[in-house]
Amino acid sequence: MFATDMSIAQAICASLEAEGDRFRDGDICVVAQKIVSKVEGRTRDLAAFEASEKAHELARATGRDASMMQAILDESAEILRRTPAAVIAVHRTGHVLANAGIDASNVEGGQEGRVLLWPVDPDASARALRAELQKRSQVRIGVVIADSMGRAWRIGTLGTAIGCAGLTVLEDRRGRAQDLYGRTLQATVIGIADSVAAMAALAMGEGAEGTPVALVRGCERWVTEEDGPGAIGGLRPMEQDMFR
Repeated sequence: MFATDMSIAQAICASLEAEGDRFRDGDICVVAQKIVSKVEGRTRDLAAFEASEKAHELARATGRDASMMQAILDESAEILRRTPAAVIAVHRTGHVLANAGIDASNVEGGQEGRVLLWPVDPDASARALRAELQKRSQVRIGVVIADSMGRAWRIGTLGTAIGCAGLTVLEDRRGRAQDLYGRTLQATVIGIADSVAAMAALAMGEGAEGTPVALVRGCERWVTEEDGPGAIGGLRPMEQDMFR
């Protein structure tokens, strides 16, 4: 378990040492968003949100709690869809997801109205964690902060990178690679950071597994010297968005 006054990097390194392991050059450390949010003090009581008229209107339209609607509004740049199941929002960071990432699962007091918000700046959180991990380990590490998100074309959630440092976010193979028959690739852009987050999410689990961190090895070709643009670099530009 992580305490709110705990260094995530310290806890990760201590856990590795307890297993007789250590970071190797090119490792990728994937950390669940909830742990980062908890350590950064992003837990809130819904009762503290004073619902605006817009929040009450959303509550009437969805049949949901007005305080929760206000929390979503506070964390959002835009509301795209509203249904009883979820409010689809553009988060302040630009990510599009259900309920602006606000969640009560695996939150102490969640049944009494306590919720957890995303980190204020997940990419900045990833950069800070990477700096501390590299200082402690003296090797090159990539860091991903992951959360479970739905996808427009598919059923089910998938581990997704919401914060990233030291990892190639997108590998653009257009015009630079060929298929088995010598045809130059025209549309292939691989979501490296999201793929790593999805792999790690299978190991970390979604419920009571209590595994908030996963270590990914074998992907060192995508680990970079610089922090890079962060997960925000993988967001589709508005002019290419087919759903807005």
